[in-house]
Amino acid sequence: MLEPLKKEAGETKRNSAFISKILFLILLALSAIHFYWAFGGSQGFNNALPETEEGVKVLNPTFTDSFIVGFGLLIFSVAYLLYKKTFKAKVLTILKVILFWLIPSIFLLRAIGDFYFVGFFKKIENTNFAHFDNYFYSPLCFIISLLGFVFIINNRRATH
Repeated sequence: MLEPLKKEAGETKRNSAFISKILFLILLALSAIHFYWAFGGSQGFNNALPETEEGVKVLNPTFTDSFIVGFGLLIFSVAYLLYKKTFKAKVLTILKVILFWLIPSIFLLRAIGDFYFVGFFKKIENTNFAHFDNYFYSPLCFIISLLGFVFIINNRRATH
């Protein structure tokens, strides 16, 4: 009678492991891109910045901005890599749970956007950035968010 439940728990753990590896790789790649930009790389940089209809960039990120985003994405990626790690300190366990809710929430908000320059519901549609945002950036953010929430649900199922 308990055999089907054990089988389902095993599949859930495998799914969580697979999802965590996918999220680790995606976030690591995004981190690497931001570090590349921080240290002077220019490939793809202009296409990643929102712009007005006149082509004026809305953001002008500095080394520090790109480095902080790259470092944050690196932290996120490592969190998924080490998701099985248990901590003796209750505070670290709580921070881990918060982080696993925070990551997909951030990417969901990015996918939805600011209703003007970025996201699925933006008003500015006739720019180079808007094209990339429609077909790559926002869908990728939504996929990261979806995988992150599925990861949370799978982990809750596997531990209960």
